[in-house]
Amino acid sequence: MSGSRGTKKAGQIPDHEEVWQQAKWRARVRRQLLAWFAKCARDLPWRRESTPYRVWVSEIMCQQTQVATVLPYYERFMKSFPDIQKLAAAEEQVLLSHWEGLGYYRRAKSLHAAAKLIVADHGGSFPLEFEDVLALPGIGRYTAGAILSIADGQRQPILEGNTQRVFSRWIALRGNPADTMNNRLLWQVAEKMLPRKDAGTFNQAAMELGALVCTPKQPDCSRCPVATACAAHQAGVELEIPGKVTKVSYEDRTEFALVIRQPLVDVGTAKNRGNRAQKFTPRFLVRPLPEGGRWAGLWDFPRTTQVSYRDVVEATKQLSAEVGVNLVSGMRLTTIKHAVTKYRISLHVHDASPMEGGLEPGKPWKYASLAELSKMPMSVTGRKIVQILADDQQLRLPI
Repeated sequence: MSGSRGTKKAGQIPDHEEVWQQAKWRARVRRQLLAWFAKCARDLPWRRESTPYRVWVSEIMCQQTQVATVLPYYERFMKSFPDIQKLAAAEEQVLLSHWEGLGYYRRAKSLHAAAKLIVADHGGSFPLEFEDVLALPGIGRYTAGAILSIADGQRQPILEGNTQRVFSRWIALRGNPADTMNNRLLWQVAEKMLPRKDAGTFNQAAMELGALVCTPKQPDCSRCPVATACAAHQAGVELEIPGKVTKVSYEDRTEFALVIRQPLVDVGTAKNRGNRAQKFTPRFLVRPLPEGGRWAGLWDFPRTTQVSYRDVVEATKQLSAEVGVNLVSGMRLTTIKHAVTKYRISLHVHDASPMEGGLEPGKPWKYASLAELSKMPMSVTGRKIVQILADDQQLRLPI
C-alpha cells in the first residue's frame, strides 16, 4: 500500500502510514463509511431526537458502559428528567436512584452539578460554544466535541475508545495509542477526517464502526466498509493494532459488611397480638456514604472499604468504632465477588448485633425497612444484600 512511514527516533511519532494526508483517500473513506452507516446504524433514542441535552445525557451514560446496558436507564431518566430544568431541580437521592446499577456514580453527580450551572449561567439552555461546554463539570474534550458535532453539526473532532482503535487501524499506527505523541497524532487524524458539513454523522459512523465491526479482539474485516482502504488490514496487522496497552494490575482485597437488625417492631393490632400470623417489620442499619469515598451519596450497610481485613473479628472492631457501639459478628450470610477500580474484592456479609442491649443509632445511621431500602439508591452489592434479606425466609419472626 502506498504511503510513507514515520521513524522511531526519540521524540518522533512511531511508525504509521500517512495515507490520511491524502485528500482522495480521506474522501474515499468518508464516502464508504457514511454509506455503510446510513444502512447499518443502530436505532438509538438519542439519535431520533438529537438535542444537546439528550446527546449530553447519552454521552455521559455511555462512558465506560455498553450501549445495551444504557438504553433502559436512558429511557427512564428522560421520563423523569425531560429537560435541564427538571434535572437541575431534582433531589440528589432521586437522581442517584435513577443511576443505580450504572456505576461510576460521580458521572451522575457531575451531570447534576452541570445542569445547575447551565440554569444559573446559561438560562437553562445548553451552551453551544466549545469553551463553555468544556467548562461544565464532567465534560472533557471528547464529550464536548461529541455533543456539539452531533447536536449542532459543529466541525469538532472526537477521540474515544472506538474511534481511537478505528483510526489507529486506518493508519496502521504501531505503538500504544495512549502515548502522548500517538494520541496527538490521532487527534490530528480525527480532525483531518471530518467532512466540511455534518461532522456529527461522520463522528457517529466512526464510533459505530468501532462498536459493531472494528472491535478490539476480533475485528470483522469481511464486513468493514473501508477494509480496502485500511492500512492495518492491507498489511495483515489488524490484530496487532492498537499496540499493547498497559493493563490494570488488580489487587485482591477482602472486605466485610454487617447486617444489624433492629429489634422487631410489631405493627399489628391489639386484636391479633399473640397470633402467629401477626405482622412485623424487620429493619436494618444503614447510612448514606460520605463525600470523597466510594459510592458517595448512596446508602449502604456498615462496610469496610478502605483496607483489606484478615477476618470478620478484625473488621467488626473497625465497624464498631464507626457505628459507635461494640458489635459482635454472627453467621456469614453470603460472599459477593466484585471489582472496583484496581481491586478484585471478596465481600463477606455477616449478621451482627450489639454486645449489650439495643442500638439506637445516631446520625447518619438509621434503621430502614426492606420497603424503604428498595427506594434508597444503593450500589450493586448493597442491592444484592437487600435482595438476600428479602428472600430470607428466616427473618427471626417470633412464633
